[in-house]
Amino acid sequence: MKAHLLVVDDDPRITDLLRRILAYEGYSVAVATSGDDALKRTLERAPDLIVLDVMLPGLNGLEVVQRLRVAGDNVPILLLTARDTVADRVKGFEIGADDYVVKPFAPEELVARIKALLRRNQVERHEILHYADVQLDTGTRVAHRGPREIELSPTEYELLALFLRRPRQVLTRDVIMDRVWGLDFEGSSNVLEVYIGYLRNMLEADGEARLIHTIRGIGYVFRE
Repeated sequence: MKAHLLVVDDDPRITDLLRRILAYEGYSVAVATSGDDALKRTLERAPDLIVLDVMLPGLNGLEVVQRLRVAGDNVPILLLTARDTVADRVKGFEIGADDYVVKPFAPEELVARIKALLRRNQVERHEILHYADVQLDTGTRVAHRGPREIELSPTEYELLALFLRRPRQVLTRDVIMDRVWGLDFEGSSNVLEVYIGYLRNMLEADGEARLIHTIRGIGYVFRE
């Protein structure tokens, strides 16, 4: 069965265009015109993916993302926006969005990104990653170290998932930045070190042995 998508935008020209494009691709499409309407429709029928405009009446798109993530909803979310600053993109990713497309967009690119997110979500839905006494459920995005549950932000999740998929393998700084933040990331130069610190604090909160080790001048390795 094809996926059910929720398109959220207050511009009828955009929603009509996306409905036609996505229906042609075989998707089931629902439309919401405000943030509150998007949350209501998500509860009524859980979508497989949300295409979400940032500038909405009432709750804006970023507030919708935040509410869904706080509620534990991990539905893939692709943001649409006319704003293309680095700060806007970083904020969207940090609160839990999965991808970002700038208006005006090429329909072919939008469809390709939707297909990629759906494929990734389907692969991850039931995958359990583990190494030593650390376990990560990629469907729920819940991590454990032994019996202890660890709550992760979207970026912390991506970083831990990368390490758990490559245990005992030295990962260079450039590889980690590419996989977690993307090649076009233009934020703070020490963002990786900051998030390594966050993750170490979480994994070692009860005095557990260190698993994330620094390889000076190269990068990091996840090993006992």
